[in-house]
Amino acid sequence: MLLSSALFAFSCTSQKKQEKAKVMYKTDNLSIIQLSDGIYQHISYLNTDSFGKVECNGMIVKDGNETVILDTPTNDKSSEELISWIKNNLHSKVNAVVATHFHDDCLGGLKEFDKNNIPSYANNKTIELAKQTGANVPGHGFNDTLTLNAGKHKIVLKYFGEGHTKDNVVAYIPDEKAMFGGCLIKEVDATKGYLGDANVQAWSQTVEKIKAQYPDVKIVMPGHGEIGGQELLDYTIKLFKN
Repeated sequence: MLLSSALFAFSCTSQKKQEKAKVMYKTDNLSIIQLSDGIYQHISYLNTDSFGKVECNGMIVKDGNETVILDTPTNDKSSEELISWIKNNLHSKVNAVVATHFHDDCLGGLKEFDKNNIPSYANNKTIELAKQTGANVPGHGFNDTLTLNAGKHKIVLKYFGEGHTKDNVVAYIPDEKAMFGGCLIKEVDATKGYLGDANVQAWSQTVEKIKAQYPDVKIVMPGHGEIGGQELLDYTIKLFKN
């Protein structure tokens, strides 16, 4: 009896989650999904040698007529679509774009943001690595923590340590209890993915610090794949435990 009640409760929760998530825009380059009043997911695509065509997640945080974007889409074309959709459909200004690490799935479409005079931010380590690798370089750097605003929403960017890369940061939106984990956080059942710039020894410990800092998180968006809750943090910790 208890088990069937639990299963019923779980199926209701899953259903609620799906009902809330609403596809707002879709082309071959870009999809935009609304997750709550103030949180949207953008998905663009990266063609890779090892993993084929990969879906890449980013987040839009909105309040009133202001937004902040976490990670650019993977190229200028998708970024142009995203900026134009925000302007024409959300009737909002983009206050800032943030690259959560130095790979193309975070800053591949940065030139389009520069063209639209949208300020870009990243960890100083990201800026350094972007320069070294010839990637697009964000305009403003920070060391440990930076807080940006979209209307009443605070977006707290914080560096917790090495993992997927040396420079990866996460973003937390306290009043939405939402986190953009980027590629530091894995979807449940994901493989370890690309490890070319990773610190696999430090990875679990870094995510443990994030989990301790944000015990109330409800929405966790990984860099690739399905959104979930705290179980994504637990799964990532377990995946990289020595």
